[in-house]
Amino acid sequence: MAAGPPFTARARTDARDWLIEAEEPLAGLQLRGGGELPGIIASPALLELVRKARTYGLCLARAIRAQDDHEQVTAWVEVMPCEHGDGCTIGVSNWQSTPLPDDGGTEAAEARIAVARHLAELSARLGPRQELLAVEVRTEELEDVAGRMREALGSPWTEFALLEGNAQRQPLHWRLLDGARLRLPGSERHWKAHLVPLGGAEPGSAGFELYLVADEPPVDTTPLAEADEKGAPGMAVGREIAPVLRQPIARIIANAETIRTQLAGPLAEEYSHYAADIATAGEHLLALIDDLAALEVVEDEQFTTAPDRIDLADLARRAAGILRVRAGERGIAIDAPKPGESAPAIGEFRRVLQILLNVLGNAIRYSPEGSQVWLRVERDGARSRVIVADQGEGMTEDQQARAFAKFERLGRSDSGGSGLGLYISRRLARAMRGDLTVESAPGQGARFMLDLPADEGA
Repeated sequence: MAAGPPFTARARTDARDWLIEAEEPLAGLQLRGGGELPGIIASPALLELVRKARTYGLCLARAIRAQDDHEQVTAWVEVMPCEHGDGCTIGVSNWQSTPLPDDGGTEAAEARIAVARHLAELSARLGPRQELLAVEVRTEELEDVAGRMREALGSPWTEFALLEGNAQRQPLHWRLLDGARLRLPGSERHWKAHLVPLGGAEPGSAGFELYLVADEPPVDTTPLAEADEKGAPGMAVGREIAPVLRQPIARIIANAETIRTQLAGPLAEEYSHYAADIATAGEHLLALIDDLAALEVVEDEQFTTAPDRIDLADLARRAAGILRVRAGERGIAIDAPKPGESAPAIGEFRRVLQILLNVLGNAIRYSPEGSQVWLRVERDGARSRVIVADQGEGMTEDQQARAFAKFERLGRSDSGGSGLGLYISRRLARAMRGDLTVESAPGQGARFMLDLPADEGA
């Protein structure tokens, strides 16, 4: 490499943004982070900086943070693009490493996960071998690839994506895939994968959360939540406003989270608090937009569901898996139906999952820290039922009567909700010839019950 400033370490990348040459301690960080030499850069912060420098042909310099399994690193990095876009040279100085705290850098990790969740247009729950278990999509652009994923549950998610700079089809180590760039069938945009490992002692032993985030906003796309009613008269929020607002608001939240956690550099504590307020307000606004769009769908006279044979026990387990991390943040345990339990029913898969995620999410939000939430299934003649029970403060008879009303928040002023979740969930349940009800008493928690027609042929 060419001579330069007195860097602690130098490195070189190629046109694929692979690290092909590196000095210590950068080489060690690359290998401990699950990368290889040569191989794609394992540090997401360094990869982003190198990619921007190469793409725009600019010399860039900034402080970055990175971490491996046992330490956190801060360093000043200068990236200089080579001629003809053939890669970059990297100079690293002011390298400082500190052991990870006992929580393994939980706050920074949670911030990165929060950013990915807000920006993701396709998300999936994966098993320990990165096999697909459940898929959710936010944009019509990815509806086809999401459909193929759902038809091939159990297959590695990488079979449905083209990883840039890597021709291998089998799942790589998750650390190499976290932050990897890829292309998706049917989309002209570039995407980045974010993998969140689940399982305490051994990351990934309980599976993964996958979030696919685009490098640029969508062009003339309609979120799937409103795709059912595209073109319906009177649709304003869902068809026209939501697609325009969702991505900019998500970007605001992402940037606020970056500032709050000081991932881009240190700042005064009061500014970190300001950023937290911005992120919270953005999350509230984004949730409100989604709820208003869903409200237009369920209240349309032509709204129908697509009933199919489903298993309420399986859907309860999926909902528990998706929200287990959120529950764990508050020390709440979720007791889901055991493998082998079954409650065959007739309903639309994604609508039932939407109901369960809303009801279970409410149970987690309003339950005391360190408590437990149960999901149980049962069969009662021609009906199948899933029950979500919590140890919250419970509700009076008057509150139970108002719980499913539009914009009803039962006097709560700090929950951040729109008061539409239960109203929409009951409308969905009744559209599937079922119902959503509640039983409760003050101080005794609440039991929300989703009833659907049983699958008599199962």
